[in-house]
Amino acid sequence: MLERIERDLLDGVLAPGDRLSSERELATQLGVGRSSVREALRVLEVMGLIRTGTGSGPSSGAIIIATPQGGMSALLRLQVAAHGFPLDDVVRTRLVLETAVVTELATAPAPATATTPAPVEPSAPPLAAARATLRAMDATDLTAAEFLALDAQLHLALAEASGNTVIAAMMAGLRTSIESYVQAGATALSDWDATAHRLRHEHHAIIDAIDARDADTARDLIHHHISGYYAEAGLAREVPRKA
Repeated sequence: MLERIERDLLDGVLAPGDRLSSERELATQLGVGRSSVREALRVLEVMGLIRTGTGSGPSSGAIIIATPQGGMSALLRLQVAAHGFPLDDVVRTRLVLETAVVTELATAPAPATATTPAPVEPSAPPLAAARATLRAMDATDLTAAEFLALDAQLHLALAEASGNTVIAAMMAGLRTSIESYVQAGATALSDWDATAHRLRHEHHAIIDAIDARDADTARDLIHHHISGYYAEAGLAREVPRKA
């Protein structure tokens, strides 16, 4: 059944918003038992490809949805939990994803000002969530664990602000791994306060570069920020270099 749904999506037979046939009809069409159909529907729901509802009416049954990032995030989280990804690869993936994020943000149209009216449909997502997290990180009484949890949230907020749903889903899926390795690395630091001060400065500089629409500087800063902590905390076998 999974292969049938995939083929129908690729062929345009099914599209987001379409409702699947009932379990009984699907079982008859595919020549399988209803229990097999029910299990396949559960898998599709976990993958984020369908939403199911009970009862009758427009929200009942299994409906193809257009935003499967929840399923992608869940699958990545499971792989991370099972230690399926080497740390070096997680960091290299972060560098690829997050340089793309800051490039997208820095090259998006500037937000409207008092003299520049906003378009009817703004194309640049706001950085409100990232700025709020940044302000929370400026508190000087945070423990290392609290600070680094906010750090992971900040990077996710930037990914979400980029408007790229695939990157945001991947970052959400990797968040547990990101937070766990930066937390583990903090125990190896000789002067946490100095590191926290540096990280705060780097975060502000990244946001400032985005605001200035300076994509080159933003990319350099995010690369240095990620790889720098990775090396300082003694987590790197080989510090990933900028491409």
